[in-house]
Amino acid sequence: MKAKVKTFPQGAHIYELKGDTAAKNIVDTSPPEEVVIPLQQHIGAPCKPLIEKGDHVKIGQKIGASDSFVSAPVHASISGQVTAIEPRKTSLGRKVLSVVIKANGQQEFAGELRGFRDELPDGEQIISLIREAGIVGMGGAAFPTHVKLSPPEGKEIDRVIVNGCECEPYLTGDHRLMLENSEDIIFGLIAIMKALGVKKGFIGIEENKMDAIISMKDASSPNQNIEVIPLKTKYPQGAEKMLIKAIVNREVPSGGLPLDVGVVVINTGTAKAVTDAISNGIPLVERIVTVTGSNIKNPGNLRVRIGTSFRHLIAECGGLNEESGKIIMGGPMMGKTQHTLDIPVMKGTSGIVLLTGDEAAAAEPGPCIRCARCVDVCPVNLVPIGLANCSEHEKFGDLESLHVLDCIECGSCSYICPAKRPLLHWIRLGKAKIAAMRAAARNSTSSK
Repeated sequence: MKAKVKTFPQGAHIYELKGDTAAKNIVDTSPPEEVVIPLQQHIGAPCKPLIEKGDHVKIGQKIGASDSFVSAPVHASISGQVTAIEPRKTSLGRKVLSVVIKANGQQEFAGELRGFRDELPDGEQIISLIREAGIVGMGGAAFPTHVKLSPPEGKEIDRVIVNGCECEPYLTGDHRLMLENSEDIIFGLIAIMKALGVKKGFIGIEENKMDAIISMKDASSPNQNIEVIPLKTKYPQGAEKMLIKAIVNREVPSGGLPLDVGVVVINTGTAKAVTDAISNGIPLVERIVTVTGSNIKNPGNLRVRIGTSFRHLIAECGGLNEESGKIIMGGPMMGKTQHTLDIPVMKGTSGIVLLTGDEAAAAEPGPCIRCARCVDVCPVNLVPIGLANCSEHEKFGDLESLHVLDCIECGSCSYICPAKRPLLHWIRLGKAKIAAMRAAARNSTSSK
């Protein structure tokens, strides 16, 4: 009898739309003539530039760093000359101080990181190397990985989970990485387990990627402490809280983090980056990006230098089918719409989805019909329509009491709503308003 796949309560069954790229191998893009490398690509403090305009830099050279613990250094992804250090637009919707490098056509490597080819270093060295390599969560959140691996006193970690779900529609980069670099992912997981002193590791993969499940089981078979867990294909199975519930049956408390239940979750790309840093002394200077959608001529999975423009990647995929349309950084459920192609790939850029104008046309929202479908699918047991109404009518005090900050912004509520109400839009606005009000209150208190 076939074993029952694991999952979490609620969630939505959505169109996968992965067929255009799921079977396409990862290919290297041609070297860009210029990269724009933001000095803040992560959650935490921004970096300060370590170089000046006119300097010559090499691949892997550290060009930005911060003394703050919650931060991650950034490195040059090409060799060439620094032509500017100035604010540039990013996919996050704001300008960030960035280093602009013009390529010199060479592949000069800095070699600043020490690689360990023969055996793993000790736990402290692993964490230090991960920090120096600028590794962050590559599933989109971009939380500095060394911080995850340094839990506060009293927080005992006993499980590490690699997130191989890739539950967003269209995106297939993690899928291909598990097929083409499975042993590197396992090595990275083992390194992270050693850094944390953890004896048990899991790899969660949705059952629509059976070839990846087989590949990762084969790669992990020599290590009895690593288990590959098939998961039900359901959105948002790859969200940390949902993944933890499905695999180890632990519930992260309201306002809590995975470390509160003894778990660290990492992305497949993060595990691969850890291997690159430890084995080869290569910092995080490239990542896999899925470029796909109905408005791109040749969809694919690309290995991309950090700082490469979206425009360059689209040209690599044959260009657009039509000029009008929609550009999404990430997947269509949680990604961010872009207004230009002249923005750089960052460490958290998992995909670029390009839709035609007809597909991108927003439906006219109707009145709520009180069907409660948004409540039925919400993976964190909130009442999305109630949150959206409070936000729309500026009842921000009520929003907090309804636990709006527990919303993971997965978009399941908007997806399932038959009235096409923009529930997530209003919830995001409400959360942003509460965050701004709290910041203003802190600033007022500190100034007294």
